[in-house]
Amino acid sequence: MHRSRLLLPALTVTALALFAQSPVGGAAPAMEWREVFNEDGSITQALSPKAPAEKTTGFKTLATAEVSKIWGTRDSADAFDLVFVGDGYTAADLDTYSANVQSKWDELSSVEPFKEYKDYFNVWQVNVISNESGVDHDPTKDLFKDTALDMGFWCQGRDPNTERLLCVNETKAKEYAAAAPQADQVIALGNTSKYGGAGGSVATAAGSNAQAGQIAIHELGHSIGGLADEYDYPYAAYTGAEPREINVTKDPTGAKWGEYLGQPSPDGGVIAPVEGARYYKTGLYRPTSNSIMRTLGKQFNSIGRDAMVKAFKAKIPSLTAAPPAN
Repeated sequence: MHRSRLLLPALTVTALALFAQSPVGGAAPAMEWREVFNEDGSITQALSPKAPAEKTTGFKTLATAEVSKIWGTRDSADAFDLVFVGDGYTAADLDTYSANVQSKWDELSSVEPFKEYKDYFNVWQVNVISNESGVDHDPTKDLFKDTALDMGFWCQGRDPNTERLLCVNETKAKEYAAAAPQADQVIALGNTSKYGGAGGSVATAAGSNAQAGQIAIHELGHSIGGLADEYDYPYAAYTGAEPREINVTKDPTGAKWGEYLGQPSPDGGVIAPVEGARYYKTGLYRPTSNSIMRTLGKQFNSIGRDAMVKAFKAKIPSLTAAPPAN
């Protein structure tokens, strides 16, 4: 995701509540903004305590993880490698995990521009075995499971206000993902049907929830295309410099997208500057009213889609010499 480690202009209600939980005379927890994906498709930011120093996984345990390729035949030097790891899947749950991975990849590869360029992807499944089925705080808070990646709702129990924030030990997830030949993006699936997910250097999603696959699509917009979020929470007015991301601008004329203005967009809109983007209500503009960088379940707009294709071509050398296979 586009990780917005934004500086707070003032303490929020959430931060104050967390300060109140600190021991008398103790230091307040370090905070960070995390993307929260709601069941209605809306996306917001939640101020959550940072994870403490994350434990790593022992080499002997990592060595037992089996790796299989579920899609692709390309050399990793000429492909985008997507790696799935799972948490809360016991050895008896591996069929469920395989089905979850396949369904999430099927969903992703049906959305443009992934659909057009799917033959340039390698997709890997790393079988991470947990001692118990499920994830922490599911179905209720303070219910713990012995799992390999420490995944849990309420951001592993650290965030008292955001139930659907499904966080994972990113260090462990990356260590397991490194068992694949290459990992350009890691997605961690939790063994749960309860809706939830989170952004970060490792995107997470509820494996058995049909809606949660949209989280991965949104996150790849960040990690592949370098796209900004197009929702307008939690700040008011933007007064900074012109953003580097191609899909947001401070120019109300939309000159940044001059060649696109007035054209229909795949997300159902027309390219024209719409105020409210990149966490600000005013002062920043997005290209259309409602793309997937603003709301899950939508398509990329024209600006975002072309940015993704440009990134594919930069990552995959053969794309500069030939069109994608039909």
